[in-house]
Amino acid sequence: MIIALAVVCDHALIDQSGKLSVIGIFERIWVERFPAVHPRLHLVLRLKGRRTEIGDHPIVITLKDEAGREVLRGEGAVQIGEPPAGITEVEAGAVLAFDVPLEHPGLYTFDIVVDGKHQAAVPVTVSQMPAPAPQSPRSPLN
Repeated sequence: MIIALAVVCDHALIDQSGKLSVIGIFERIWVERFPAVHPRLHLVLRLKGRRTEIGDHPIVITLKDEAGREVLRGEGAVQIGEPPAGITEVEAGAVLAFDVPLEHPGLYTFDIVVDGKHQAAVPVTVSQMPAPAPQSPRSPLN
């Protein structure tokens, strides 16, 4: 199995036919102050493999900060179903939603392990919003 796509976005879904729709891909989160929680971040994966790889594939996802501290961890499995006759390549999508606690600014990374092998790293930079610029005083109207 390989990961053909791994992104972070605002929203994603997989329809009944298996079509993956992804909205609002991003790599940076702006925060007013720390600590903060970014609500409903979606991590989207598209896995591909050979016909011989049908079945369940264990997956482990961890989010770590720059110092390597684990912020989030999730474990599960992606199931690859049997494709129609004549199809040699299989694929499956996964959409995972997280409320992400952010203790400080910096680089955070989603590490994705499938079948015990590190397959992808998805970086997200977290920054503090700049202070608003001071407004100049208004002059009275005549």
